[in-house]
Amino acid sequence: MKKLLAVAVACLSLGMTDSVLAGDRHAQSLPGWEAVGRLNISGRYMCTGALIAPNLVLTAAHCMFDARTGQRIEARNIRFEAGLDGRHAKAARIATKAVIHPDYVHRQRGQAQLGNDIAVLRLLRPISSSHIKPFSMSGGAVRGDAVDVLSYSYTNATRPNREVGCEVLSRQTRTLVMTCKVDFGASGAPVLHVRPGRPPKIISVISSKAAMGHRRVSIGTALDSKLQHMMRSAS
Repeated sequence: MKKLLAVAVACLSLGMTDSVLAGDRHAQSLPGWEAVGRLNISGRYMCTGALIAPNLVLTAAHCMFDARTGQRIEARNIRFEAGLDGRHAKAARIATKAVIHPDYVHRQRGQAQLGNDIAVLRLLRPISSSHIKPFSMSGGAVRGDAVDVLSYSYTNATRPNREVGCEVLSRQTRTLVMTCKVDFGASGAPVLHVRPGRPPKIISVISSKAAMGHRRVSIGTALDSKLQHMMRSAS
């Protein structure tokens, strides 16, 4: 993997906003997009998450920590707003439990630990699969894969943005480097393998944005076998 420069945690640390990016890339054209939602964290921060079971949300581990103090955030202070589109969410639930990847170690000063930056949230009440169908998942991300990212961000806080057809540049263990462009607030966003005629699958979670020389890239955590244990622990 080439040396990465200027790695910056993509979790919003400047407070919630309702601004909307003018060039929205029509996330609504992706089947099942409503399973992606904004995480409203303590009314101050935001990340992105995706429904992977009626009562479980996949996101980034560093979103579970206060950006200023580094302290763990109480799960009940996190609200998942599924399919948020403008002022309306298709479903909204409070979290009751957060399970962090067992190998994740939180680092302050805006640096996410690469490779293990995933967490699973349990919701207070399930969201019916007849209302919103959870995404399926795969751990098979490889170099050269074409992927999409669906995320909320500081500049696009109330409507999801879809980054279409970016590429996995490299994979080192569970860390992916991708050409996808993300912004603050996109932490935890699903990286999706989209194939014609098949439901999209989550293959990674966004950890950070970065630069490789003068090129903007994003860093993701590939899913591993420990995710199933995390899901059981959260349930």
